[in-house]
Amino acid sequence: MTDPSQPAENDRMRRQTFHNAALLAPILAVAFVSALGAEVPSSEPSRQLPPGPLGEAVELGRRLVNETSDHPLSAPFVGNDLNCTSCHLDDGEHPTAGSFLGVATAYPAWSPRENRVITLEDRVLNCFMRSENGIRPPNGSEVSVAISAYITWLSQGESIAMNPDQPLGPNAVEPVRLDPATADVDRGADLYETHCAACHREDGLGSDDGPPVWGDRSYNRGAGLSQNVKLASWLKVAMPLGEPILTEQEALDIAAYVNSQERPEFVLEEHLGTQKPHAAP
Repeated sequence: MTDPSQPAENDRMRRQTFHNAALLAPILAVAFVSALGAEVPSSEPSRQLPPGPLGEAVELGRRLVNETSDHPLSAPFVGNDLNCTSCHLDDGEHPTAGSFLGVATAYPAWSPRENRVITLEDRVLNCFMRSENGIRPPNGSEVSVAISAYITWLSQGESIAMNPDQPLGPNAVEPVRLDPATADVDRGADLYETHCAACHREDGLGSDDGPPVWGDRSYNRGAGLSQNVKLASWLKVAMPLGEPILTEQEALDIAAYVNSQERPEFVLEEHLGTQKPHAAP
């Protein structure tokens, strides 16, 4: 006698087999293409260096971003042990932690701090004065042109959207929304010990695993990160490295503790080098 449930069961098994095959098809296709040695298409846009001297300048810019304090071209303009990539993670290619992606589209931009419109090159050179606690390289120098070329290269294909409010690109760090007055330095000290000291040392002077976060070899009081909200916003998306787990309040407390420590003062005239641009104190 025929089991009346058998046709339904057979139909269910056929549907399941078809479903499994549909799921496996893309995986098998990738494996087959890879086995032949062909390149598997990627959903990520590829970036190829421009040919000739322009490509060489872009590649030099990448190296300067990564080796700012050591490279013979940029080191004379740096006054601490930080590199651009100390804050702009992954050579600026991190999507949220100080990302360079799309930044060039925002310039020229209005700068409230300087009360004028600035170029991307201006913004790069200001970082040498403040975050690098150094002196401003000359406009048009190999250093500033190469770094600007690299950042521009990372913005290829994006629409121009000049920023009339502030010199920030489309992937700028989202600010924390806490009242800065709620920061607790004592809580921040405990949190720093838990989450930060292993890489940056208990004395904040840095190690092979992390740059100095205070002291003479860190950023000065003119840097953006010397403001608790800005540092907290960056910590929230970037630290601990590779596993950002801090709440907004924890990030703000750590920022308050870090910025309560000694670091270089910022006197504009001491950082201008041979140039006298319009710049804010």
